[in-house]
Amino acid sequence: MVSSRVDTIAGTVRAQDGDGIDSVWITAGSQQWSDDGGFNQVITTGYRLIIPSGTQAGTQIPMSFRARDAAGFEAQRDTYVVAVP
Repeated sequence: MVSSRVDTIAGTVRAQDGDGIDSVWITAGSQQWSDDGGFNQVITTGYRLIIPSGTQAGTQIPMSFRARDAAGFEAQRDTYVVAVP
């Protein structure tokens, strides 16, 4: 089965660092979303990324969550979501 419409991946991400958060980035497939942390020690923010029509059911879509603190240190976590009909 192939998706005949555009769909989305949405959620909330939280990052915390004593030096302050500079930025966070979320990618899903070829889509990317980012937010400015404003050098706050904690940032919680929502995201919504588009999954294009024509994505095969069962396709694993890679996702990456990355944050950078005020000192320039970056942390990244990778996972995936599965497309459903």
